[in-house]
Amino acid sequence: MSGAEQGAKARALLHEAGRATLATLLDGAPYASLVLVAEDEDGSPILLLSDLAEHAKNLKRDARAALLIDGTAGLADALAGPRVTLLGSFERKSDERLKSRFLARHPAASTYAGFGDFACYCMKVSRAHLVEGFGRIAWIAPEDLFPPGAKGL
Repeated sequence: MSGAEQGAKARALLHEAGRATLATLLDGAPYASLVLVAEDEDGSPILLLSDLAEHAKNLKRDARAALLIDGTAGLADALAGPRVTLLGSFERKSDERLKSRFLARHPAASTYAGFGDFACYCMKVSRAHLVEGFGRIAWIAPEDLFPPGAKGL
């Protein structure tokens, strides 16, 4: 399977997901938390985080993170199902366009999205690790994950 085909499968998982596990660094150790995720126009992940949350504090100290998109819900054997881990870094952005995209995906977040401590964080993906089940594993380059013309929600 080509890198472009693997990238398309990973983008589909991100598009269908709505939530993910965010792994940040807390004093040099991994810290995982549940987050809601949306996509920018090019398909890259957008998070809406409170600056008061531990994961946002961690990203402020060290922007490197991993985002696990789990496509195994409802499967009897979760390890046989698809998932993709995105590796990269996050940047905090005050951009109403990003917030609008996030709220289009997660309308219930409008109850807190206007609070002063909430902002969008955009992920610049350096590479992705796609697992489609036992023995179907591939690393994906960013140009295959988000090629020109790729679209988000």
